[in-house]
Amino acid sequence: MPIVNRVADLQPDIQAWRRDIHQNPELLYDVRRTAAFVADRLREFGCDQVVTGIGQTGVVGVIKGSKPAGEGLKVIGLRADMDALPVEEQTNLPYASKTPGKMHACGHDGHTAMLLGAARYLAETRNFAGDAVVIFQPAEEGGAGGAAMVKDGMMERFGIEQVYGMHNGPGIPIGSFAIRPGPIMAATDEVDIMIEGLGGHAARPHKCIDSVLVGAQVITALQSIVARSVDPLESAVISICEFHAGNARNVVPQTATLRGTIRTLSPEVRKLVEKRVREVVAGVAQITGAKIDLHYKRNYPVVNNHAAETDVATRIAKQVAGEANVLEMPPLMGGEDFAYMLEARPGAFIFCGNGDSAGLHHPAYNFNDEAIVFGTSYWVKLVEEQLAAS
Repeated sequence: MPIVNRVADLQPDIQAWRRDIHQNPELLYDVRRTAAFVADRLREFGCDQVVTGIGQTGVVGVIKGSKPAGEGLKVIGLRADMDALPVEEQTNLPYASKTPGKMHACGHDGHTAMLLGAARYLAETRNFAGDAVVIFQPAEEGGAGGAAMVKDGMMERFGIEQVYGMHNGPGIPIGSFAIRPGPIMAATDEVDIMIEGLGGHAARPHKCIDSVLVGAQVITALQSIVARSVDPLESAVISICEFHAGNARNVVPQTATLRGTIRTLSPEVRKLVEKRVREVVAGVAQITGAKIDLHYKRNYPVVNNHAAETDVATRIAKQVAGEANVLEMPPLMGGEDFAYMLEARPGAFIFCGNGDSAGLHHPAYNFNDEAIVFGTSYWVKLVEEQLAAS
């Protein structure tokens, strides 16, 4: 495999950084130890700028190439996420999380370490023209840290013209990549449905408005949206994953609360599904006599890979892994706040194989250190080729 030789030499250091981060997981924007670790490494590498506190706790490093920039592309951004998850680790690894109830169950420790490895290599060699901007982002796991960094003026401040992201992929073989143009990950919306009926004795249901029955009708009716309102050639998922009601077997509860998530792959379907959810909830309220309050929150948008930049990412991945090991994947219905960066600048998001590991967000998940040389080599080659002197 044509991985970068120097990256292979750096693998032990990158692995050590990864395992240190793994042992010390932090959540959302409270990634102060991780951000300080990243900033300290970037300064040690000799980055031309190291800026902290972007998007609250994000870190950005700027590495200037040794060659004069030409007339074309001058600045590209490379992004990694730093935050962990509120999950109790069950790996029994010697470097397992030291913090109860927190673990790197999505591989952000690996993402951060690989981008640090690339930053070290690029700062040593500087074999490119223009600026490589390495972006270390907080709060990917539900906190929209990507949006926070964009709103903080990151793209304009550092002159970023293109932006690229990477995520590990369990089930994708080590040494392989997967990517597609267009929508690659879904928009993720949230629904909270508060039902107020009329409580009473379970033996006298005719004197009640049963919030449990109303909730069941809402859930069933919502599933008809995907089945009968969305074009079968389009994609949508409605999952109601929480149903809270009652605390006694012989009392019809006065209230019930439903919570769930909605995933779509296009703005048109997203708009349609929201409209139909509102109509369905209002309709169930009318036919049952219950009062139903719906809170519908638009969360991360679709991760939409730009065509030209996807071609670039695919070509670089093939240089690293070989043509047969770069796959065109179907879209995933999971979400990613790299979407906000792709709304701000053209770019592409790619998956790097994590082998036969536990799935993302699973308590037995572990980032596979064998993936380090491939992911880091991808970042290096991407910079050197996209910022080649004209």
